[in-house]
Amino acid sequence: MQDRDWKAILKKVGISFGVISIIFTVTVGGFIVANLQHMGRLARVVQLVQGDYLEKASFGQLIDGATRGIVDSLGDPYSVYMDAQENAQLMEQIEGKFGGVGIILSLKDPKKLTVLRPIKNTPAAKAGLEPGDVIMKIDSQDATTIDQEKAVSLMRGDPGTKVTLVVYRDSAKKTLTVPLTREPISVPTVEGEALPGNSDLAYIDISQFSTNTANELASVLKNMDMSKYKGIVLDLRYNHGGELDAAVGVASYFVKPGPVVYIVDNQGRTVTKSAEGNFLGKPFVVLVNEESASASEIVSGAIKDEGTGTLVGVKTFGKGIVQTIFPLDSGTSVKLTTAKYLTPNKVDIHKKGIEPDVKAELKKGEEATISPTDRNYDSQLTQAVQILRSKIK
Repeated sequence: MQDRDWKAILKKVGISFGVISIIFTVTVGGFIVANLQHMGRLARVVQLVQGDYLEKASFGQLIDGATRGIVDSLGDPYSVYMDAQENAQLMEQIEGKFGGVGIILSLKDPKKLTVLRPIKNTPAAKAGLEPGDVIMKIDSQDATTIDQEKAVSLMRGDPGTKVTLVVYRDSAKKTLTVPLTREPISVPTVEGEALPGNSDLAYIDISQFSTNTANELASVLKNMDMSKYKGIVLDLRYNHGGELDAAVGVASYFVKPGPVVYIVDNQGRTVTKSAEGNFLGKPFVVLVNEESASASEIVSGAIKDEGTGTLVGVKTFGKGIVQTIFPLDSGTSVKLTTAKYLTPNKVDIHKKGIEPDVKAELKKGEEATISPTDRNYDSQLTQAVQILRSKIK
């Protein structure tokens, strides 16, 4: 009786396995048949290049090119394939330490390599590069035909090595050739001081979000002794973002415990990132502009939704998507857009930006006074101080 039971069970298992095998075969076979023409085309191109192309091309070179092409075909400027050198440079940027010339590029027009600002005390700043300079050539490479990722990789390099930039300066209507020697670039992402002329107001500028930014902010706040200040100006202008967890860590000082951002993937699954309970509890304003993007919008969006501070400036950039870096072989990687983020009120700001609570624009030709050294504030900072004063009277 038991033998018969086992035979019946095995028969059912065999039938089930057979059905699954058929389904698998049909599914995979259908995929192969549907894509056979494309795969054949790819194989044919590889064959032609290796057999008939005038120059030598390694198989690894072709695989790199094909991989890059697959990611580029997505049409997403934030999804990129990175070779070993580009991947290493990105890791250095995330850590905030690298060899280069010290240029931050503007996000406003991704097809144009415009200098947002040179980093203080770097080769670019010492050579006199200015915001608005457009990079036309990097050594012998035509910079008008490459993306920002490629441009950054060309400008980075070992300290002591040289690179020459050709830039167009619209304000002077002339082209400049600027030879530079790369140096170790260690970018402090947080600067804090008493606001010149307003000793009871703390001014904090966050230039980007690296892995250490939240720790830097904690250190700056401790060294400043925040008990001496009645209010805070948080400057996030020209901050292109960076590391997600760093943004959450920073937001923890400016919103009460609770959700800072919701991360939603392509299956609708949601991860909640919450403030850590470091809320300062002081009146503050946040300066934002059209170049405040990504992680800086996570901080700004949480503050606006929670109503703990006042956003002053103009509408932010509108990058509400999250990229994940997937390591590949031989030190390469692919960076893909894998999720979108929503503010605490479940607002999707991608391609929309965040409207400030109080609109304040720079005057024509006026430059922002980031980390001011005197009372000659720009129009946005002036208005931010006025609003903050009204809060602490």
